[in-house]
Amino acid sequence: MEYKEMSCLAIHDISGVGKCSLTVALPVLSCCGVETSVLPTAVLSTHTGGFSGFTYRDLTEDLLPMAEHWKSLGCRFQALYSGFLGSAGQIGLVEQIFDWFRQEDTLVLVDPVMGDGGKLYQTYTPEMADGMGRLCRKADIVVPNMTEAYHLLGRDYDPGPYTREQVVDILKGLCALGPRMAVLTGVWLQAGSLGTACYDARTGEAELFLTDRIEGFYHGTGDLFASALLGGLLNGACLKEACETATEFTWRTIETTFEKSADHRFGPKFECHLPWLGEKMEACRKTVANPENLR
Repeated sequence: MEYKEMSCLAIHDISGVGKCSLTVALPVLSCCGVETSVLPTAVLSTHTGGFSGFTYRDLTEDLLPMAEHWKSLGCRFQALYSGFLGSAGQIGLVEQIFDWFRQEDTLVLVDPVMGDGGKLYQTYTPEMADGMGRLCRKADIVVPNMTEAYHLLGRDYDPGPYTREQVVDILKGLCALGPRMAVLTGVWLQAGSLGTACYDARTGEAELFLTDRIEGFYHGTGDLFASALLGGLLNGACLKEACETATEFTWRTIETTFEKSADHRFGPKFECHLPWLGEKMEACRKTVANPENLR
């Protein structure tokens, strides 16, 4: 099969221990055949979820000089992908970087990492929350959890359970902000289920993908899901196909982490499922390469 070059710029922090952000995005996207360049927003010894005493080095002042160097080299990226950002200033810089590198065919994905469980993270100020709203308006696709979606829409948080109609209304509201596609995580309609939902404003099609809920909190799985989703889209999958694959990949990883990990703070055990994901991406490429499948 002819080699298809795919490239992405991932803008996230990097934690040395506790798999999340870049230490998840880079291997997952690489497994999907996507050449991934990274723009680290900060370097931490561990992520901040459940650990204390971690080190933190802010790289805000390095973002534009790094991006300017890439511009001087003529670097181009088929996708721009942002995750957790540490300050309102960083959000403004990422907006500028999007403007620098966005081409007519560039896919911009924003994962507005702002909070969970109905609350924004302690580091999030009103200025940062407003800035994230602006950044989402520049995206082609946004991937918030339910907490983040309600905040972006200026609505009072509802912990669920939700109806399909509620979920679709939220997805349409997110697309009304500017993105042409929206994906929600943390969706559930009844006890014992948990999953995702997606909506493409171009086709008006919405779909929910629900799996069995596995008890516990699993750091890094949001980054895992968004990265696999982006990998599917870059490999030619439609939004529903990419969302379904990313949902199953994330569920498989959570199941393994639940069974094999004594301390979930250290991140999802996704490595053993990368061959499965790679096979899914290969199937996507074959489908796109076969004209019979596009009729």
